[in-house]
Amino acid sequence: MQNVDETNRSAGLNRRNFLYTLGASGVALAAFPQTLNASPAPAGIKPIAGSWFEFQHHSTVEGVDWNPQCARFTCDQWDAKIKEIADVGMEYLVLMATAVYYRSFYPSRVYPQWQLACPDPLEVVLSAADKYGVKFFIGGGFYGDWASPNIISDPIGMKQSLDAIEEIAGIYGHHKSFYGWYWPNEAFINKHFSEQFIKYANTSSQLARKLTPNAKILIAPYGTRLAVPDDKYVQQLSLLDVDMIAYQDEIGVRKSTKDETPSFYEGLRKAHDRAQRAAIWADVEMFNFEGAVYHRALIPAPFERVRNQLAAVSPWVDKILVYQYQGMMNKPDSAAFCGSSASAKLYTDYVNWLKSQS
Repeated sequence: MQNVDETNRSAGLNRRNFLYTLGASGVALAAFPQTLNASPAPAGIKPIAGSWFEFQHHSTVEGVDWNPQCARFTCDQWDAKIKEIADVGMEYLVLMATAVYYRSFYPSRVYPQWQLACPDPLEVVLSAADKYGVKFFIGGGFYGDWASPNIISDPIGMKQSLDAIEEIAGIYGHHKSFYGWYWPNEAFINKHFSEQFIKYANTSSQLARKLTPNAKILIAPYGTRLAVPDDKYVQQLSLLDVDMIAYQDEIGVRKSTKDETPSFYEGLRKAHDRAQRAAIWADVEMFNFEGAVYHRALIPAPFERVRNQLAAVSPWVDKILVYQYQGMMNKPDSAAFCGSSASAKLYTDYVNWLKSQS
């Protein structure tokens, strides 16, 4: 999600709009199978393979419909939420942040800890993911001044981030669900990646691969519509030490349309095929703003729009992730409901469509 002034956002702060201070303040489905198959649909529309995930959304105004509930979640409810996501056929979860605003979401030496109802939600969700077959990418942020566009070049914040990566690998690396890492200071692709971002990503990856040699590494840049997949772009892809790049489709932030995105992803697919390094994934924005972009709550988009978004990118990407299940989708009778009532409808509509494809 890009802010209006993209030229000053090279640190990738688009989706996680920093204008606000963080706050922590049904129709039942009959005969729904325990777990749905996440293989590609016969019609050629890929299903949702996974989602971003968070303990608290950084923006009070954007996360007003789920932040308070998540702050109160018991450990049992976090377990239930992971099972709920697994049962709808999603294989991957991308933990956005292990810290934000100088507070961590796990017992850490780097920062004091957030005071949530569940004392160690990271341990709980990874343990749940072990049971339910979910693969987690763990976010290597946010450390330092998260709201600063210079966060990726801040030496203090970078040291804290590397310290946290080492700490997290030591505490949680034994989980089989610890599938990989996610570098959350998102790149703004202004035709090409910035050299500064490549340095940030590769520095993080170097340590992560030393500590967790089998872990995959994911990034999710924005500016997708501005990317120029030429020889320089292919060369940058070959230099980036990452395994998957999930490009934001930028429809939720009203920067792109479903009619435009196929050409964006087609060009990027060709560049990735030439570079023969990172897999190309999509980051589909399944939300609307309840008013002005970045200034109002995030609410679920209608399923018809989401289905069109999935169809638009499916021919060109290997996997589709969404931003995000949390807050935008809830099983109607969820034991860990977090979001508006409209989230139950998006869940129901998606599940009914998914069942119809099998």
